[in-house]
Amino acid sequence: MVYDAGERRNAKLLKIGRKYLHWVQNSVFEGEITEANYFKLKAEVKQRIHDTEDSVVFYTFRSTRYTNREILGKKIDPGNLIL
Repeated sequence: MVYDAGERRNAKLLKIGRKYLHWVQNSVFEGEITEANYFKLKAEVKQRIHDTEDSVVFYTFRSTRYTNREILGKKIDPGNLIL
């Protein structure tokens, strides 16, 4: 999940995203999620965003077999984030 939202909604979307996925950096989340939780996540996000101002993108993969993740530069440790 990747989002770009108004300043007042950033913290709310961050909190929602962290309930279901792993925080990667700024407005980026990743992880495996059940179909039921995916629908819950989308419903919560839809309630918080403004359709004309905010954008949320969900990337889904049929299998993890063909995915690859490579990090260049600083790796962010979500355990060190204090809100």
